[in-house]
Amino acid sequence: MTEAAGHRDEPAASASGAGNLVERLRDVHLRMVDAVLGGDGLARVAALAADAAGAPVAIVVPRLDVATAAGSVDEPSLEAVRRYVADRIRDRPSQVPDGLAAEVPIQSGDEVVGAVVMLHGRAGGDPSPEAAEFLHLASVACMTEIAVEEAREEVEHNLRGSLLEDLRTRPDLDPRDVVRRAARLGCDLARGAVVLCAELTTDRPRHVVATIAGDEPGALAEPIDGRVYALLPAVGGDDAPEATLERARSLATRLRRHGTVGVSSFYADPAELARAIQEAELVLDVLRQSDGAITEDIGTGTYRLLFRVLASHPEEVRSFYEDTVAALVRYDDQYRTDLVGTLEAYLGHNCNMNATAAAIYAHRHTVAYRLERVKELTGLDPMLSEDRERLGLGLKAYRIIAPRLPR
Repeated sequence: MTEAAGHRDEPAASASGAGNLVERLRDVHLRMVDAVLGGDGLARVAALAADAAGAPVAIVVPRLDVATAAGSVDEPSLEAVRRYVADRIRDRPSQVPDGLAAEVPIQSGDEVVGAVVMLHGRAGGDPSPEAAEFLHLASVACMTEIAVEEAREEVEHNLRGSLLEDLRTRPDLDPRDVVRRAARLGCDLARGAVVLCAELTTDRPRHVVATIAGDEPGALAEPIDGRVYALLPAVGGDDAPEATLERARSLATRLRRHGTVGVSSFYADPAELARAIQEAELVLDVLRQSDGAITEDIGTGTYRLLFRVLASHPEEVRSFYEDTVAALVRYDDQYRTDLVGTLEAYLGHNCNMNATAAAIYAHRHTVAYRLERVKELTGLDPMLSEDRERLGLGLKAYRIIAPRLPR
């Protein structure tokens, strides 16, 4: 009777054990999900997995730049696991870390994006028989974290794009609202900013955005309509205009391997950021269609002043162009001459006739004849210093409005 009763109790005990395991798995799973949704991150997930599995656990997700561990894992061991997982994801030869006991991939569709790794405990104790189940739960929790992070990034992407697009298209924006919206995205525009606009030759705009964010942590950057726009907020103290512009130019230099980059002046008033965007776009358009000479001079004071005026009062720059060198440009187009090039060479060689003739491969008398034609067509004499200044400024105005002149 006792023996029969014992046999009847065994299935009940087995069912009870299975029920306890299911409850435990469910409890650990819920705590892992709570950790993710509560903002505790994957470090907490690793701790829960290590506690449940009875062994050290490491979680590596390169996409999130996460490598964390729990259960007495030292830094060298974690670094070895990080390299191992990174190599596995990229299908590279990988060195299996010492003490690796088990691993479960973190998989998004067919793509492996990380791994949950269990290591042998230092005390030599055995892990839980159900350890693999807890590693799988941790993997699922990691996918939840990835989904949350991607959703957050998507929201921030939309907010960044919306702010930059509004600045490009809505000059009536309340500057206080602009500052508030940018601040929510970690960008402080209260003291002004420089705008960067890049047209890329690479098909990796996100890489360029990441480069900007890495170099300028407070910047706000986003690809829009085939270009990358960035707001680079003020840095430094009283020297903010110079310091911010210097950093912007340094960043632009690094980005030029990816395409053409235009940089605005420093605008201290957030109400003028729409104008700063226009200026950066103008600089970019000029650089795209100009030669190397203007690329070197584009950041000089005269050009910078003209760009600022062009962004706010384009009719003034166009009027100055018409009053100075427009007649030369039209004459060259009609008769296939080079009065503009001769005038530029003459001014560029300190009004030396012989040096100008050598530079344009023409006779000295040809240079003199062409300069006389310049005087006749413009009413400005290249031999007079005051007229030369107007002609030189007119040439700069021509260079920056040339992309927008009718062909």
